[in-house]
Amino acid sequence: MTDTYLFDINLQQLPDDYLTGEWRVADRVLNHTDPTSTLAQATHVSLEPGALQVHMGNAYKSGQWAVRRDELLSRPYLELQLAEEDTRALITRLRRSADGLISQLSLYFLSGMEVQLTRP
Repeated sequence: MTDTYLFDINLQQLPDDYLTGEWRVADRVLNHTDPTSTLAQATHVSLEPGALQVHMGNAYKSGQWAVRRDELLSRPYLELQLAEEDTRALITRLRRSADGLISQLSLYFLSGMEVQLTRP
C-alpha cells in the first residue's frame, strides 16, 4: 500500500462510521505502556457500533468503544473499555483511499503508546 493513494480526512468533520470495521495493527510504539496489557499485545481491533473486540493471536477480549470530542477544538478521541483496561486514544490521523476500501488510522494513547492501524 502506498501513501500516494491515501487522502487525509479532516478530523473535525470525521464521521464515526469511518472507524467501524476490522483493523490490523501495522505498527506500535509502546513508550511507557505495560507490554503485557491487552492493547499493547493487540494484532487486530474490530470496531462495530458500540462493540469492541481486541484480538491477540488466538485470544480476544471484548468491550465497548465510543468517539468523543474535546470541547475546545473538537478533536476526536476513542474511549475504549475492556474488562481490565479503560483508556482513551487521541485520533491523530486518518487517511483513506478515494473508494474508502483502504484506510490508515493513527492513535496516541494516554499511556504514551502510539498505534497505527490499517484496513484491509
